[in-house]
Amino acid sequence: MITHIRPALVLLVFFTLVTGLLYPLAMTGIGQGLFPRQAGGSLIEQDRKVVGSSLIAQSFTQPQYFLPRPSAAGKDGYDATSSSGSNLAPTAKALVERVAGDTEIYKGRDGSAAVPVDAVTTSGSGLDPHISPANVARQLPRVAEARGLTMAEVQSLVEAHTERPWLGFLGQPGVNVLTLNMALDKMKPVSK
Repeated sequence: MITHIRPALVLLVFFTLVTGLLYPLAMTGIGQGLFPRQAGGSLIEQDRKVVGSSLIAQSFTQPQYFLPRPSAAGKDGYDATSSSGSNLAPTAKALVERVAGDTEIYKGRDGSAAVPVDAVTTSGSGLDPHISPANVARQLPRVAEARGLTMAEVQSLVEAHTERPWLGFLGQPGVNVLTLNMALDKMKPVSK
């Protein structure tokens, strides 16, 4: 019996070391060496202080800021420790009512034209930091007016922060709300 158990134990220890220790350490080292910013969480610093991650949305509510997608992550939304969608079916009464309510709020704030889908629906994780160019375009007049900037000034900033599809055709264009709002604050700080 020992002749059968011993090889099994040796293999268990060997594969535990290889797959549980050596491989993760090697991948972490390679990631840190080749992609240090991404491996560190794609953190964004301002004045030597971490203010967020370019991968996780934050809540903005004031009129002088572009607003992110709604979030179902956590009780109050935008909780990175509770990343998830709402898990409601498209025909669920609660979802239909929430989207209808958000649509009315959006129209009251940014005009009565067609509302971009990403302005009233959550992403799968509830933490997507990007919004569509159509959503940005609808919010642009409100942000420009609240900041006392011209539409052209804000539009040029938006264009500089619009991320294009990878290789020109993979994915959709999007704008990272946190980095755009930080650039707005740098261009013309908000009086407190």
